[in-house]
Amino acid sequence: MERGARRVVLVLAAAGLVGGGLWAALRPPPLERRHVVSAGEVVAEALGTGTLEARVGVMVAPEVTGRLVEVTVDEGDPVKAGDLLLRVDDTELQRQVLMAAADLQAAEASLARATAETTRAQAVADAAARELARVRELAARTILPAADLDRATDAHAVADAGLAAARAGAAEASRRQEAAAQGLAVREARLAESRVRSPVDGLVVRRLREPGDVVIAGGPVLSIVATREMWVRAWVDESELPRLAPGLPARVVFRAEPGRDLPGVVARVGREVDRETREVLVDVRVEALPAAWAVGQRADVFITVARARAEVVLPVELLTWRGGAVGAHVLEGARARWRPLALGLRGASGVEVREGLAAGDVVVGAPGGGAGPGP
Repeated sequence: MERGARRVVLVLAAAGLVGGGLWAALRPPPLERRHVVSAGEVVAEALGTGTLEARVGVMVAPEVTGRLVEVTVDEGDPVKAGDLLLRVDDTELQRQVLMAAADLQAAEASLARATAETTRAQAVADAAARELARVRELAARTILPAADLDRATDAHAVADAGLAAARAGAAEASRRQEAAAQGLAVREARLAESRVRSPVDGLVVRRLREPGDVVIAGGPVLSIVATREMWVRAWVDESELPRLAPGLPARVVFRAEPGRDLPGVVARVGREVDRETREVLVDVRVEALPAAWAVGQRADVFITVARARAEVVLPVELLTWRGGAVGAHVLEGARARWRPLALGLRGASGVEVREGLAAGDVVVGAPGGGAGPGP
């Protein structure tokens, strides 16, 4: 009895396998995707891949050599133009300023003395000139002897010489005072150079040195980018050059946020093609940055190079190829027949059909698209 029951089970299992195989062979194919053709807009885009960069970036460095005593900002900190960023030890520079200020004070005192001497010499020369005029008048009337006239003339000459010497001394003192003032200005400027301020509004992206380090003049300490204008420097195939121009709208998709489009515009188109990749650099200005971004971040740009309103638009995935000709399977009654098409403007998701389809036609394709490769 037990052996008979086992035989029945085996027979039923075999029958199930045979029935399943027949059903797999005879069951209808899966339902096709159906698309009703209609009018629409076709947007053609040029694709580029690149990185986020700042149009203006600066390396901040001191103009004097010395030991860093303070760095006021860190990576990620926003800064305003004029903000203090770093300070170099200024002890020696301050001493030089004090010495230059003392030199200026001494030069100013010398100039004051020379000016007073010039004033005194001018008074003496004026008095001598008046005396000479008086003596000449009296000598002409023979009231005074000729010897008095000679003495008055000599006194006038001596006074004039003293005035000339005083004026020369005053001029020299003035030049010393100007040199001392310029020396002080130079020392004060060097002292000011020990304090480095931000040249732009921006963001600190790198901090290269720390307080205590000895830096040389021109040695970079901070890297700052101006956030006023950020763009993606994208490589675009050279075949798109005829359609590229500044001002074209674009959308930017960062790799960190693949589902989000950000508005952009073409700022400039490069004029040198890479000899290896045959691509050209296109700078696309990003009009709105994501909340989290970083210089050098990868992004894709989609530049709108053409836009048209078409009477018939077909999804790209429903196109098929036969012998190098492009077409689509169009439902005619209960059957789908392949029909060649004449295409116009091609976009990322849709293509303009100029001949072969009319609005209302039903095009069929495999579920999920992917009707076949292009020629």
